[in-house]
Amino acid sequence: MHDTGLFVVTVASEKGGVGKTTIATNLAVYLKALFEELPVTIISFDNHFSVDNMFTIGSHHGRSVSAVFGATAIDQLVQLGEYGVQFMVSERQMHPPDDDVKHLSRVLARGALTGILIIDTRPILDYFTRNALLAADLVLAPVKDRPSLVNAGALQQALVDGGNDAERLWLVPSLIDGRTKLKEDVGIRDFILCSAVERGFQVVDTFIAKSPKVESLSTSFSSRIYPILTHARGTAVHKQMQELSQFVRRRYEATGKAGDKPLARILSAIEDQPPGRAGHLAADCPVCKNRVTGQDGYFYQELRHHKTGFVHSSCLDQTLNAVELQMLFPDRGGLLFYLAETGLTCEEGAVSLHLYDDEGEVIAVENIAVDESARLMHLFRMATGLEPGEMFREMILVALSPEAPLTFLDSDGANGFSRLRRLILEDLRENETL
Repeated sequence: MHDTGLFVVTVASEKGGVGKTTIATNLAVYLKALFEELPVTIISFDNHFSVDNMFTIGSHHGRSVSAVFGATAIDQLVQLGEYGVQFMVSERQMHPPDDDVKHLSRVLARGALTGILIIDTRPILDYFTRNALLAADLVLAPVKDRPSLVNAGALQQALVDGGNDAERLWLVPSLIDGRTKLKEDVGIRDFILCSAVERGFQVVDTFIAKSPKVESLSTSFSSRIYPILTHARGTAVHKQMQELSQFVRRRYEATGKAGDKPLARILSAIEDQPPGRAGHLAADCPVCKNRVTGQDGYFYQELRHHKTGFVHSSCLDQTLNAVELQMLFPDRGGLLFYLAETGLTCEEGAVSLHLYDDEGEVIAVENIAVDESARLMHLFRMATGLEPGEMFREMILVALSPEAPLTFLDSDGANGFSRLRRLILEDLRENETL
């Protein structure tokens, strides 16, 4: 296995038709959506060109995946594709450059590629698949029936023979049809789970259902293949891919290769933003959508996407209806709306309200369940321009001041807001436990 900050996920199966490539390509899209700041790369040693058909932008074709085994570092070979995912184009015929099954591990060790690399393999335990297995931090093996379950044993043995820990192998029940029952009314997923445990395999706590809608994404007249995230959100597989992505994320963070916590990366990016006056100033109140003049109300900045604007006093009061800390507003300070988890995580969670004085000291914190406050979610939708399913760690900072909110657009006001924002971010960084 390589010894860098790169986390390698190999998706492998000796049996074709188990959903291997569908899982690999869609996992890349979902991980990039979850890890907005994180590089996600995918390569395939198979020759079906699914990676090209999903990620190629226009007619541009970069370096072939066969170049991975050459002298050039992989970070110099990948190209940026659709959905923010880096990739390399597939190769119809690849020939082993040697007989060293740890060649790829050495290639990755000398490169500067970071983040998560997903490797789609051939449905055969050949030179390229063995290289991908031994370079992996995590191996996902889709299984849909008894033969594919038995074949997973060969992957496990290949890891052991190469001197790697077989604990890196996890089975993913795939293409499960809930209507199909075995004798005594036992479902396919239950059969796979029980059989896998008997054989000593680890199984992820989700599965990928059989879905005609998902299958149609790669069987149209066009060569283009579309991801589940954008074209099959109404299917059960959408939620299952979210769960699988969360599993991979937890494994990635457990290795320590993630470096800074997700929130720390976000806060560092926010600190680099210019003062409020240089942001994208909205002309309308984010609550009522009526024009605001900045003479009355409050100045706000939506921290992750640089949007700024004014919110009417009455609209903020309405949004904070029944919120107790409203009674504690200082003459000067800030109110931070923090939506920690939603979107792809499918966790309703809570909106965390943090009230600060002018020196960045916490006055009070109040958590409100998302499903109990449509007003708060309305504020997030209007201020960010995102739907709940697209939100992830969103933050809105409202400046509390007796002066007209317009004052935050001049030099002194903007600098004062930037100072308060910095103090608040420092507090979040010190006390956040994500």
